[in-house]
Formats: sequence, structure tokens, C-alpha cells
Amino acid sequence: MTSPASRPVPPAAANPLNLRGAVDLSSLRQRPPSPPAGAPAAGAPAAPAPAAQDGEQPAQPLRVDVTEANFQDLVELSAQVPVVIALWASYSPGSGQLVDALSQIVDSYAGRLVLGAADIEAFPQLAQAFQVQAVPTAVAVVKGQPVPLFQGGAEEQQIRSLLDELLKVAAANGVTGRIGAGGPGTAGAGTAEAETAPLPPLHQKAFDAIESGDYATAAAAYRQALLEMPADAEAKAGLAQVELMGRLQALSAADTEALRHLAAEEPDNLEAQLGVADLDVAGGHVEDGLGRIVAFIGRNFGPERETARVRLLELFDVVGAADDRVAKARQNLARVLF
Repeated sequence: MTSPASRPVPPAAANPLNLRGAVDLSSLRQRPPSPPAGAPAAGAPAAPAPAAQDGEQPAQPLRVDVTEANFQDLVELSAQVPVVIALWASYSPGSGQLVDALSQIVDSYAGRLVLGAADIEAFPQLAQAFQVQAVPTAVAVVKGQPVPLFQGGAEEQQIRSLLDELLKVAAANGVTGRIGAGGPGTAGAGTAEAETAPLPPLHQKAFDAIESGDYATAAAAYRQALLEMPADAEAKAGLAQVELMGRLQALSAADTEALRHLAAEEPDNLEAQLGVADLDVAGGHVEDGLGRIVAFIGRNFGPERETARVRLLELFDVVGAADDRVAKARQNLARVLF
């Protein structure tokens, strides 16, 4: 995976992780009374112990039980570090296993992530807000915005891959803190220490443009970065993402509906198929979007085929080379090309 520092966040989900989902958390943001001055915020996770020495007990995981009283504090903490939320229920056999696995995995990130375990039987509003269809389910909150992760069980490697991507999304939105170790001279419980390295000037220019919604300027900055350093993987991925943002920014709801209708009526209309592929990838239907372009390439030849192939490679950069769906699409592309 590439460095997270310059990766922008595509709209609605150019990869499985995004900050612009349909979940509305505002109804859950009921602040409890403020704690006494100097006291840690309610629900703020305890600081981890320093790394264990030989013969000592390992550090405790960064975990807190999510309740109505502390949910807002966790949302606010997500402006400093991503908060992973495991939604579980006593009637779900796999819930306990997932929460335990996430506790260990999150702990291994040494304060860059916080885990909240949410019993949906005790806090049903949270399940409704996150539109949970089954438990266990893992979601995250970054800068107060929901980020879908996965539903059901998952292998450790898959979870780590998603969490690595989550940290990229967080970094692209300026969330790069770390929960302090709590020892002498370090940040106390529930605080975060910024560990942000300065971005290269062109990457910073692109990031600032993304923040203001100026995707054309961001794209120009990334193109200049690639001219200066063609092997800059972060600039390449950033360019693909902001170009997707720019294409989607111009579409109204009516345009979207018309585009989908046209693509259904004309399967060999290049612009329609590429447009719907953008919508599918941005909407989280990554396999559908990539598969649509692969199918077009398999049916067509000449310049249009090459145009579709180039767009597909750009969407691979958007989704991320480590994503299993990209690997599958690459295999399917090889079959239709050769």
C-alpha cells in the first residue's frame, strides 16, 4: 500500500472506505454533562501502557464500550484518530470473536486507532444510524463521518488491509494523531499526539484544493508532481481519485438516472459505460463497476477498447492495488485481452 499522506478521499466511496456515506449520525450526538475540569472525557479510552518488557504483561488494547453517554466523545475523538466501531449482539455467535480479534489488531497499531465495542441490543439507535443489516459489523468514524468496513467475520489479513486503508483515508483528511502512551512527558488519556510529516509542496497544494472542492487544481498539482517524479505512486493514485471526483461532481441526479438508462440501452456506448462504472465504483459497487469496463473491453476493439482499458487502470488506482476486487478484475482483463 502507498503512503497515506497524499491520498484524497473520493466521493461516496471510490474504494470501500469513504467519508461521504448516507449515514446520519446527528441524531445520536447528545452530549452528556461535561466532566470536571481536568478529568478525562466520558468514554475516552484509557491510554495504553508502555510497550511490555520481558516478563511484563502486554499493553492493554485501546478499547471502550460504546454507550449513548459516550458516543459523542468518540465522534469528537475521531477528529484526532480513527475510531473503529464493532457492532455486536449476544445472540450472534461470531460477535465475541470479532470484537476480541479487533481488540488485538487495533492494539497492535499502537494508538493510531481506537476500538469501540457497541452492543446493539443495549444501543439499538446506533445500529439504525449505521444501517446495520446483520451482526457482527465493523464500521469506523473519521472526523465525525461514518466509514463502512465489513460485515460478518473476516481474516486478520483482510482486517489489517482495511485498517491500513482506513488510516490512509484518515490521513488524507488530516486525521493523523496517536493516543498518548500515558507515561511521563507523554499525552494523557484520550489525547492525541500529531505525527504529521509535511507533505511535498505539490501534494499539499492538491490536498488544499481537494478541501475546497477544486478538483481541477488538485489534478493539475498531481500531474506536475508526476512530471517531476514519474514514479510517485501517491501522486498517481491521487490524480486518479481527483479525476473521478471531478467527473462525478458535474453529474446531477437527473444526469445519473439518464446515464444509467443509456448504458442499459446501449451496452457498447463507451461514454455511458465508463460513466456508470464511475458511479458504481464511487457508490461502493466496485466489482460491478470494474466488471462493466472489463465486459466492454471484451466486446469491443480499436481506440474505444484502449480508452476503456486506460480508464480501468485508473479505477484500479482509485480502489487500491491491494484490494481483492482489483486483483480479480486484473485476471478478468487478462482473459479478455489475451
